[in-house]
Amino acid sequence: MPTIVFEGARSALPISLVQGSYIIAGLLFILALAGLSKHETSKRGNILGMIGMAVALGFIILGTVLGVSDTMQLEVLGQQTLVTGFIKQPAFSWALVVIVCAMLIGAVIGVIRALRVEMTGMPELIALFHSFVGIAAVFVGWVSYFAFAASGHFDPLHSGELFVGIFIGGVTFTGSIIAFLKLSARINSAPLKLPGRNILNLGALAVFIVLTVVFVMAPEGSTGLVLISVATVLSLLLGLHLVASIGGGDMPVVISMLNSYSGWAAAAVGFTLDNDLLIITGALVGSSGAYLSYIMCKAMNRNFISVIAGGFGSDGGVVGEEKDYGEHREIKAPEAADLLKNASSVIITPGYGMAVAQAQSAVADLTQKLRSKGVTVRFGIHPVAGRLPGHMNVLLAEAKVPYDIVLEMDEINEDFPDTDVVLVIGANDTVNPAALDDPASPIAGMPVLEVWKANQVIVFKRSMATGYAGVQNPLFFKENSAMLFGDAKERVGDIVKEL
Repeated sequence: MPTIVFEGARSALPISLVQGSYIIAGLLFILALAGLSKHETSKRGNILGMIGMAVALGFIILGTVLGVSDTMQLEVLGQQTLVTGFIKQPAFSWALVVIVCAMLIGAVIGVIRALRVEMTGMPELIALFHSFVGIAAVFVGWVSYFAFAASGHFDPLHSGELFVGIFIGGVTFTGSIIAFLKLSARINSAPLKLPGRNILNLGALAVFIVLTVVFVMAPEGSTGLVLISVATVLSLLLGLHLVASIGGGDMPVVISMLNSYSGWAAAAVGFTLDNDLLIITGALVGSSGAYLSYIMCKAMNRNFISVIAGGFGSDGGVVGEEKDYGEHREIKAPEAADLLKNASSVIITPGYGMAVAQAQSAVADLTQKLRSKGVTVRFGIHPVAGRLPGHMNVLLAEAKVPYDIVLEMDEINEDFPDTDVVLVIGANDTVNPAALDDPASPIAGMPVLEVWKANQVIVFKRSMATGYAGVQNPLFFKENSAMLFGDAKERVGDIVKEL
């Protein structure tokens, strides 16, 4: 079989090497996810993820600079001829300059934001990052459309992938922007309740399906341009309305949902660009985000459809029926310290308030002080404590609280009746007995930490305001509960001094 080798092919990267690097990067991403599933291995998981991304970006840049060689068989004058060809960029090109500049700008912005963000601001930062993935998918889809239009080669499979990628990207972009604005309190977190909002969402999806079928059948010319333009606008409007209709209490699930959307958008772009790494990475992000959404919905006794329908959560005002639970009882730091001195077992249930007050180090000091006095201290973590799963775990790990005394809700709920003192530090909805006792409550059926079964409960709060779901907590008015008002970090520090 004759062989033809294009001049300069030796300077290009073999495509097998590039594809091999993609497999290595994909395996590192899988190992990263496995590492992030446990406290003890989370750092290793992060490191493996960063190495995988470095490998992927490194070979993408090398492939852009040197070109990629490939081998194919062509029929030349009736004979099978082995042809080694390559796609090679010149040694200098403005496209390469733009790519490098874009990467540097993105890296600088990412580093600055990562260094400045507080743990309490992590959810909105993640939402903002998701919006970048979404808009990137929209841009790639449009550029690919014009490339296909210029070549005149539209095939049904790639046309469908392109169209779906643009739609998912548009929904992810505007949905993530609205989630960012709600989480950062730039707009009201209460759900937008337009008449027939569910019908509007379902109607938009139905229209998109029809547009997709028509586009796959007729992607060329002005018809294709109009269809893709309408789909883009529709996706942007649907993302905006979809997340605006969801209340603040469901925002953690929304972040996870948008994470899944961004993954599927990346996978769709990978199919469009014929990039295996994007397909692998997008599928990992999409599937893991979808599973995390399922776990969170289960932890809140919500189903995914009800979350999309919205209506849960408020702007802080009480929702539903207001009830008179009587008078609450207050306690001061010296009295709280006395209770802890005489206790043999203590459980601490942290929430978003602990993160806001940055009280994790003070709580760690309190834990160490009590344990040194022979008191058994453990932590009970609700699956959705804070704004994201693992939020409290990360804060406690940062403060050097031992992993083995930090337990999940299912592991510790049965131990509350045998506990002397429970310290509720900044938690609200996750310790609300109305979830179990009041069928009319907006959080009815949600599994909660049953702290009221302990001998004594001390609740650290700034005021008697409701939680993020906007429902009053009858725990605050129970006979065995006492309110310790003020900044959680300062009050815990006061108790440590008394001890």
